[in-house]
Amino acid sequence: MEQRVPLAVSWHDGATILLDQRLLPHETRYVTITTVAGMATAIRDMVVRGAPAIGVAAAYGMAIAHSNGDDILAARSALEASRPTAKDLFTAVDRVAAAWKVGGNVLDEAHAFAADTEAACRRIGEFGAELIPEGARVLTHCNAGALATVYWGTALSPIRVAHLMGKMPFVFVDETRPRNQGSRLTSWELMEEGIDHAIIADNAAGHFMARGGIDLVITGADRIAMNGDSANKIGTYEKAVLARENGIPFYVAAPSSTFDPSAPTGGDIPIEERGEEEVLWCGGSRMAPEGARARNPAFDVTPARYIRAFITERGVLKPSEVRRTFGRDIRVT
Repeated sequence: MEQRVPLAVSWHDGATILLDQRLLPHETRYVTITTVAGMATAIRDMVVRGAPAIGVAAAYGMAIAHSNGDDILAARSALEASRPTAKDLFTAVDRVAAAWKVGGNVLDEAHAFAADTEAACRRIGEFGAELIPEGARVLTHCNAGALATVYWGTALSPIRVAHLMGKMPFVFVDETRPRNQGSRLTSWELMEEGIDHAIIADNAAGHFMARGGIDLVITGADRIAMNGDSANKIGTYEKAVLARENGIPFYVAAPSSTFDPSAPTGGDIPIEERGEEEVLWCGGSRMAPEGARARNPAFDVTPARYIRAFITERGVLKPSEVRRTFGRDIRVT
C-alpha cells in the first residue's frame, strides 16, 4: 500500500532523518541527526516519539555512534536516558550493541530492526482487523500510527487494515493532553488515509461509552510487564476502567519489542515525569495563573485485569499468556 504518511525515521547518506513531530499538523520539517547527543536530544524533546519509532531512532543512533568512533557504553547511556519508559528503545539499543560487540555490521542491524518493526506492525494490523466489526466505532488514545512506528502503526494498524478491507470503521480520537498527540497527529494520519473520525476531549470518552457510542478501544503501549500490566500515555488507565464499566473490550496493540521480560509487574515499569511547562502552557500561551505549579507524568499503568487482549505480530494473546510468550530475551520477529 502507498505510504501517505511521511516516514517518521529514515536513514540517508550516513545520517538519520527525523520528521519533526512537534510541528505537525501545521508544518512538515525534517531534522538531520549526525551525533549521539543530537539523537538523544531529539528523542527527549519528542522530535521523534512513539515507542517503536523511538526504538528505530535509537538503533540508528547506535549506528551513528559506531560510525563516529564513539564509546559504546557512553552511547548506550545517553540514548537510554532520553526516554526511560519506552521499552523499544532499550530493545533496539541492546540488539545493535550485541552486533557491535561481535564485530558485526552495526548499520545493517539497525536497518534490520527497522524492517522487523515494520513487518511486525503489518501483522498487528492483520490480526487486529479481525477484531473490528463492520462499521465499528473505535476509541484511540494518543498517537500509535505510522508516525509512532516505521509504517502501519500499532493501535492504528488494525484500523487501517479494516479500512482497506471495506469495514468502514469510525474512530473517536482522544485529544490526549498535554501534548495533544491525538488531535494533532492521529487526526492528521486518519485524514491522510481517508478514515472517518472525530476528535473528542479526553474527558468525553465516558459520555460516549455510556450512551453506547463506542464498540471497542485500541491503544498502543510503551512497556508491557510479564503479568500483562501495560504502560501507555497518561490517561490510558482511565479509558480502560471506563471500558470495563461499560462492557467494552479494551485491546493493547504492540510488537514483541515492547514486552519487558525484566518487569514482573507494572510496578516495575519506570514512569517518566516531564516538565511542568507542558501542562501550564499550550500553543505558546500560558493556560494557568502565574505561580501555579503542575505535575506531568507522561505515562500510567493499566492493570492486566482491564485488558481484553494484546494484539501482537505473534497473534492475539490474553494477558495470562504474556509471561509464557515473552518471559525470556526476545526480539521482533
